[in-house]
Amino acid sequence: MSTTTLKIVIAEPSAIICNGVETMLKRLPGIRVQVIEITNIESLTEDLRTHRPDILIINPSIPGNFTAPHLKEMTGCTEMKCLALVYTAVDHSLLRHFDDQISIFDNADELKLKLERLHTPAEEEGENNKQQTLSAREKEIVVCVVKGMTNREIADHLFLSTHTVITHRRNIARKLQVHSASALTVYAIVNKLVELKDINN
Repeated sequence: MSTTTLKIVIAEPSAIICNGVETMLKRLPGIRVQVIEITNIESLTEDLRTHRPDILIINPSIPGNFTAPHLKEMTGCTEMKCLALVYTAVDHSLLRHFDDQISIFDNADELKLKLERLHTPAEEEGENNKQQTLSAREKEIVVCVVKGMTNREIADHLFLSTHTVITHRRNIARKLQVHSASALTVYAIVNKLVELKDINN
């Protein structure tokens, strides 16, 4: 399998979070990354014009009055994908203009999948959606859903935010093209994620 090379800018005022995301990115198998950290947000637009990254990972509260599409246009980086870096409660209206979002609770599989999805041309993505496999975390969430747990219960059980659970469920539905609990139950049984006795409890 060929190695994907990505230029990624991380725009985040916290050096600890910035360094943690960079470390995780550089450990992802099959993806070579060139990471540029921007902790001085005042230089964000100029740095983006200079580096012209493939992907911008940014704290969603940073753009302020500028939406992600406006930021792309303003810097001339129209092909750049914008990932919201979520680690606190965020107003959903701030997230709607981003191409996707990552959480500091995402594991390596989830992060790799999101980067690959962003970097895959739209026509290829359409063909590959049905072949996409679930991450370990998504499989855990499928099991919880099939057992009848609510989003809040799943969040408490897996130590996630409810927002993260909802995001995972949306990704699961998109990957599997499954939009009902009964269809998800069939998937879980066929793929040996659960047994019938687990569902009846």
